[in-house]
Amino acid sequence: MKTILDIPDELLNEAMRLAHSKTKKDSVIIALEDFVRKKRIEEAFEMEGKLKFKKDWDRLRHER
Repeated sequence: MKTILDIPDELLNEAMRLAHSKTKKDSVIIALEDFVRKKRIEEAFEMEGKLKFKKDWDRLRHER
């Protein structure tokens, strides 16, 4: 999808340098992937204590 963005040059140049990317597009993709990954990790930590697991691991292991 083509999108026009007004990104500050200094910020984009720094992102390119840190990501070792050769194109602006690659830098933006890397940054977005990293953002999504971090947010998914945060969501997983928020689920801590809200999920219930069966403790009968030995029985579950042999049900396969």
